[in-house]
Amino acid sequence: MTGMVDELRTPALLVEAGALEANLATMSAALPGERLRPHIKAHKCTALAARQYAAGHHGFTCATVREVEGMVAAGLGEDLMLANEVLDTRRLGALVADGARVTLAVDSAETVAAAADGGLREVIIDVNVGLPRCGCPPDRAGALAGLARERGLRVRGVMGYEGHLMMATPAAEQVRLTEEAMKLLLAAHADVGGDLVSAGGTGTYAVNTWATEIQAGSYALMDTAYGSLGLPFAQALSVLGTVISVSDGWAVADVGLKSLGMDHGNPSIAGAAVWFCSDEHITFAPEVPGSVRVGDRVRVLPAHVDPTVAMHEAMYLVDGQQVLERWPVDLRGW
Repeated sequence: MTGMVDELRTPALLVEAGALEANLATMSAALPGERLRPHIKAHKCTALAARQYAAGHHGFTCATVREVEGMVAAGLGEDLMLANEVLDTRRLGALVADGARVTLAVDSAETVAAAADGGLREVIIDVNVGLPRCGCPPDRAGALAGLARERGLRVRGVMGYEGHLMMATPAAEQVRLTEEAMKLLLAAHADVGGDLVSAGGTGTYAVNTWATEIQAGSYALMDTAYGSLGLPFAQALSVLGTVISVSDGWAVADVGLKSLGMDHGNPSIAGAAVWFCSDEHITFAPEVPGSVRVGDRVRVLPAHVDPTVAMHEAMYLVDGQQVLERWPVDLRGW
């Protein structure tokens, strides 16, 4: 698809081609090849994953069974890690039987049994390194690995997500806390064995030197939350909106809660102060009174990329006002 941005129906998800390519190149230089296992939950788009593959990253991190299935269907099933606990593994086992390589995270006897019973062949032990979510205690990782091997599963190593440290500041404190988290993971790895110590994300990619691979995802498109950290990645993602109403001191565009992830706070609009979002609307105050008119287009910068992308059926790769391609967000849903 080609055309002009102003011809798109709004709200529409835009990706600036130049910023995207710069982000991919910057991360590939920092974490070449197998040092990066891109997390596709951030963009849910096999066309973008293919760009990451072309940049040398042939292993990917997934968050849902649907993502794994879509990546395999797109020919990107060379080495997929589902970094999430799953109890119904039949769909995953079918993919493995057809030749895909799928490694499943496990953190309990129940998830080990589910992996074995569903036809998985490889697992990774998920370890709690400080984020109160999934993951077994570090001192139980070895026993869990033993149980997995008893069930005939290959244990590839350990993973642990220091997600609570992605936004930690100042930098020295983030380094200290990341080291503490990774010491827990490395202790578990000493008991578990295997080649992989998988961890990290966009917020800690540069400081986490303990993991063998980093599971960053947001770096490709970025959002304003990560943008506030001064990372060397440009804001490639925006949601295009149309101004539908103008009043004395404020304006309203057709980008609301149903097209934005809001868990990290309000989005941003250049040259304006965002007041609030409602179901179908964003209300903002232009810095220059009278500078916005009904029918104008605005680009809204989301604070959290992952849920924002998941609300859209497609993203449009653009170069300024030129639409270059339409990429389906084809890994949505479960």
